Amino acid sequence: MKTITTAPIFVTPVTTEKAYGQSQKNIYVFNVPLTANKQQIKNAVQSQYDVTIVTIKTLVQSGKAIRFSRGKNRYPGSTSRTDSKKAYVTLADGSSLNIFGVEETDKKATEEKK
Repeated sequence: MKTITTAPIFVTPVTTEKAYGQSQKNIYVFNVPLTANKQQIKNAVQSQYDVTIVTIKTLVQSGKAIRFSRGKNRYPGSTSRTDSKKAYVTLADGSSLNIFGVEETDKKATEEKK
């Protein structure tokens, strides 16, 4: 059998309000390359952040169609933005990432208030 060696991929966390809400449930969102599969994403997250992963869900967000014009009324056209891929990574209990700068004591304090 052939051994296939692949270049390591680099994943970047998404820091939006929706991603922050997901992180309260121990789910973290990452932007990943379009060519990456779940196993490569799992290896990249584990090596970069040293956490234990339970599940990974991926989705490809197709690029939004946009109109453009070069000049006032000439050469109208349309194109689309580039596609992007996101990975929703669920971590094991006891594992967490400090992406948003919120300490564990702040999380516990907000849970007690609810």
